[in-house]
Amino acid sequence: MPRPIGIVACSSEGAALCYRTLCTEGARMLGPHAHPEVCLHGHSLADYVQCLERGDWPGVAELMLASAHKLARAGADFLICPDNTIHQAMPLVVPTSPLPWLHIAEVVAGQAAQRGWRRIGITGTRWLVDSNVYPQALEAAGLSWVRPTSDERDETHRIIMEELVCGVFKPEAVTAFQRVVARMKDEGCDAVVLGCTEIPLILDDGNSPLPTLDSTRLLARAALQRAASGTAIPAAVT
Repeated sequence: MPRPIGIVACSSEGAALCYRTLCTEGARMLGPHAHPEVCLHGHSLADYVQCLERGDWPGVAELMLASAHKLARAGADFLICPDNTIHQAMPLVVPTSPLPWLHIAEVVAGQAAQRGWRRIGITGTRWLVDSNVYPQALEAAGLSWVRPTSDERDETHRIIMEELVCGVFKPEAVTAFQRVVARMKDEGCDAVVLGCTEIPLILDDGNSPLPTLDSTRLLARAALQRAASGTAIPAAVT
């Protein structure tokens, strides 16, 4: 039997897309209507945002660990978090986590390297693109990277936090992200990370100036492979 997957949710849209991907793509892997057992727990997004706005990473870790313990009691075998931003707290989470985790940026970086891309654009919230979450993972995979400009970070952050996480998808938002990705292409990027788990709801390979690394779906697919393989995740995965 596939190993049960635990989802530590942050925003509803990102968690819903991850769960939907586990179910739809699980059926392709395991047979009609089949997917691994999935447990999900999420605190109010407002609780996370309050911590993020004051730079309280121990507070973020505390929320993530509370979810982890509830999911462990519910029977999850390992954990995923379909939210790139709060992965900044992962070094504070892993040492005392009751279960191992798959790391979203490591999954994405591995996929980029596997596809032969060398220079990767990073998009996401300002909290995420200002951090070392993706630079560290991409460099570990031998890849270079490009961040958005300060003005681009402000606009994409606003779109994500005021629109996408609320399920609001406007044509103007698509255009704004396309402009950012087009500039990254001009800087020599050959792919772009959709580093907010809601961005794939408005941008994909069909309308992006660069090939996309859909962090939400890539994480879900990695979780499916892990669940189906029955292979344990090393406890030190960060």
